[in-house]
Amino acid sequence: MEMLVTILFFIFGAIVGSFLNVVALRYNTGMTLAGRSACFSCGKRLGATELVPILSYLFLRGRCSQCKSSISLQYPLVELTTGLLFVLVSWYQSQSLVILAYYLIISCILVVITVYDIRHLIIPDGLVYTFITLGLLRLLYETPITSLLHKPEIWNLLAGPIIFLPFWALWYFSKGTWMGFGDAKLAWGIGWTLGLVYGASAIILGFWIGAVLSLLAIALAKMSSLPIFKKICRYLSIPNLHFKSAVPFAPYLIIGMFVALFAQVDLLGLGLIIFS
Repeated sequence: MEMLVTILFFIFGAIVGSFLNVVALRYNTGMTLAGRSACFSCGKRLGATELVPILSYLFLRGRCSQCKSSISLQYPLVELTTGLLFVLVSWYQSQSLVILAYYLIISCILVVITVYDIRHLIIPDGLVYTFITLGLLRLLYETPITSLLHKPEIWNLLAGPIIFLPFWALWYFSKGTWMGFGDAKLAWGIGWTLGLVYGASAIILGFWIGAVLSLLAIALAKMSSLPIFKKICRYLSIPNLHFKSAVPFAPYLIIGMFVALFAQVDLLGLGLIIFS
């Protein structure tokens, strides 16, 4: 029975991930979410068999069935990631349907933020403010306001602004060259989602993951001049790698958040201090 539930959550997540691809690509473009998806190269409207999450990409071998142009690897990756997130959320939170729905919704929001930040180097205000608001509503749902104003629960309420402040300082004093203000707002939402203990760990993990992946990106960028590497990138519809003056940091923070959430990581030992 548990295996069946897991499979159903993955399938549901992959289907939602297909929709999230549309949201990420059309958000702030003036396009509506209505209407069937089409090939960006030839405009062919996709049929039902071409809209099956993950499998359609594999069956089509990453190519449009009509013009044979490459289909971005983003599509199956987002579908796969969303499916896996839905499975992990179902494992992590199975007691309360309300909280389960909360984590599924913020997972969707964070997936879109990740894709949008990678593509445009900006975090949409509408999405990040929704994330922050939902975090506050979850706090108020799980803990009465009278308890939130007393220790140790008050630290979860203060977690948002506490984690926000260092990011705000980096943004303010560097005039936006070191850190974007969107990252600061995202950090606030992470604080209210995880609380101070796991929220602080999520930020640290985000910086560590960012450092590792940045070194990997540098290595890949140096490899990008190799003919075989260029051929692989063209086949997978991956743009040529190059160094940018701005780096999308939201994906690292979001990965760190999910690692801290699912693994319950307390890197600083704050739990022993706050709850002792």
